[in-house]
Amino acid sequence: MIERGMAEEEERGPGSLYQTFVLMEDLLDKLKVLDYEQQVLDKHNIKPLSRHYFVSSPHVLSNPGEQFYMFSVISAWLISLCGRSFDTPQEYDDPNATVSNILSELRALGGQVDFPPSKLKSGSGEHVCYVLDQLVEKALKSKGFIWNRPLYPSVEVDDDCVQEDDAELTLSKVEEEMTGDEEYEEEDVLDLDALKTRTNPSELSGSRPAVVLESDVDAAEWNLEVERVLPQLKVTIRTDNKDWRIHLDQMHQHQDGINTSLHDAKGCLFKLREDISKTLEKVSSREKYLNTQLEHLISEYRQAQAQLNKVKELYQEASGGVTERTRILAELSEELEKVKQEMEEKGSSMSDGAPVVKIRQSLTKLKQEIEQMDVRMGVVEHTLLQAKLREKNNMTRDMHATHLLEPNAQTY
Repeated sequence: MIERGMAEEEERGPGSLYQTFVLMEDLLDKLKVLDYEQQVLDKHNIKPLSRHYFVSSPHVLSNPGEQFYMFSVISAWLISLCGRSFDTPQEYDDPNATVSNILSELRALGGQVDFPPSKLKSGSGEHVCYVLDQLVEKALKSKGFIWNRPLYPSVEVDDDCVQEDDAELTLSKVEEEMTGDEEYEEEDVLDLDALKTRTNPSELSGSRPAVVLESDVDAAEWNLEVERVLPQLKVTIRTDNKDWRIHLDQMHQHQDGINTSLHDAKGCLFKLREDISKTLEKVSSREKYLNTQLEHLISEYRQAQAQLNKVKELYQEASGGVTERTRILAELSEELEKVKQEMEEKGSSMSDGAPVVKIRQSLTKLKQEIEQMDVRMGVVEHTLLQAKLREKNNMTRDMHATHLLEPNAQTY
């Protein structure tokens, strides 16, 4: 059986060991959709489940009693959500009966069960997660819940607003100002040429000052004024990443780096190619030698592989009805458990002496009541006898009185 389980795990793949973790996480999300925290946890005063609560793994703490109780409570709640009446199991209930009732309800809801009920007694593992997932799916379907596609919010990219300082100017503005100054200077030059053509030497001689102009401003005050105004006259050209000149310089730098790196790497790559080619030649020659030496073993391996495939086909054909027989065996074992439970109940009722003790107590009580009734009947008979005697005495007295009155009446 152990070899068979290992073979099944190998056929399913290495990821099958961790599939239970994914199934448990999906199961917990579905339970949260059904609001199990308020309807189950708060009602039974139970702490919330972890992401891998029902997973059977050496890396996860396990408590079989608590896990089986949680499994039975959640299963009962899910079955009730599907519209079927199911009593909530208690801690002292028989686990075999609880498991058989849950599986019968799952089959009635249309679920497929192809494993023995004993797999659920541990309260954790792949089969527990499978049963709970089937019941959750049925509950969501009965509630009319539909999984919709996720709606992703639209993200709008806001351009960063560049705040320009009063003391800083971008390169474009500086260029515009420079072009404006050049145009202005050109206009001034044209105006001077026109003036030269229009004026004569006499006018030019009259327009020149006779005395050289001299400034009367103090040099110290002028330096102080220059120092005060100098920060405002400073022009700072900030580099812009969108400028094509910067990108062009970066491209030239990267190209130079690539050329230097390529020149150094070419020699290493050529040496590596020569080594790889020599190694490939050695490997190919060695492979040919091994093929010639191991040709008979390869033929034997092919024959064994073909025989193995035939045996696998025969095994699959032979094990085709194992699943159905396993299901029938599970149903028969469930019926056997029920019959055993009924026999135990009948045996316990037959061996129980409580009814006999009750019958004896009832008989003694009846005897006491009969004795009390006999005493009361005797008292009543005695009372009636006295009444009859008293009445008879009265009648005889009346008869003697009438006889005595009759002779007296005759004398008159």
